Amino acid sequence: MTLRLFTETRGSGPDLVLLHGWGMNSGAWEKFAESLYGDFRLHFIDLPGFGRNADIMPCHYSLEAVSDLIAPHIPQGAMLMGWSLGGLIAQHIAIHRMANLSMMVMMTSTPQFVETNDWPGIKPSILQQFEQQLEHDFSKTLERFLAIQAMGSATARRDMKAISQAISQYPLPNVDALRKGLMLLSTVDHRKRLAEISVPSHWIFGRLDSLVPRTLHRRIEQLQPGAQSHLIEHASHAPFISHPQEIYRLLIHIGNGL
Repeated sequence: MTLRLFTETRGSGPDLVLLHGWGMNSGAWEKFAESLYGDFRLHFIDLPGFGRNADIMPCHYSLEAVSDLIAPHIPQGAMLMGWSLGGLIAQHIAIHRMANLSMMVMMTSTPQFVETNDWPGIKPSILQQFEQQLEHDFSKTLERFLAIQAMGSATARRDMKAISQAISQYPLPNVDALRKGLMLLSTVDHRKRLAEISVPSHWIFGRLDSLVPRTLHRRIEQLQPGAQSHLIEHASHAPFISHPQEIYRLLIHIGNGL
C-alpha cells in the first residue's frame, strides 16, 4: 500500500510549505500563520509519525523515506520553510532536487545539529539523554524539550505555554518516530552538500538559541555561497512564536525578492 500524508492548505498568494520540528506538529504554526493568510498560500504538513500523520510510518524511517513522502505535496515553485528538524528535511529535498522550489527558509536549523570538534551544536550527551528518557516517559521528555527551545527568551514561560497549547490539539507523536527523529538529529550531516542547493536560501537564527548557535551563520555562508542569514536579537529556538511580527516582516521581505 502506498503511504500518503494528510496535508492542509489555507490562504492565498505564493505557495509556502511549512515543516515543523522534532516532537511537534503543524499546530505549532497556527497562531503565527494567521498573519500570513492574506500574503501566502500556506501548506501545513505534519511529518510522518507526528500530528495528523502519527499513524503514517515508512517501513524504514530515514531522511530519504521521510523526504520521499513529503516532496509530492510541495507545489511547483513553492517556498519551503523548515523549522529545526524540518530544516534538515528541507535541505535534503533541495539538495536532491526532489521538488521545484523558488526559495528555502531555514528557521533555527543547521546542516548538522550535533556538536563535534569542528562544529558547534547540541552536545551528544543531551540527545542521548532524550533517547533514554523516551523509554520511560515521553510526555516528560517532550515537556523538557519544549523548555529548552524557549530557554533564554525573555518570554520563555509564555512561549513554552503557547507551543504546548498549539500542538496539543493534534494527536500525540508516534514514539518510534520520536526515536528515529532523534537519530536524524544525531547523525545527519549536510555540510559538504550545502553548495549543491541551487535555490535562494535564507537562514534565520535566534541570538539566544541554546540548540542552534547563532555563530553558525558565518560557517553556513562559507559552505553555501550566496546564502543569506538573519539574526533575531532576542529570540531563542522558536522565533515565530516569540517574535511573530519580526518573522512576518522578514518573510514578506524575502518573498518580495523573488
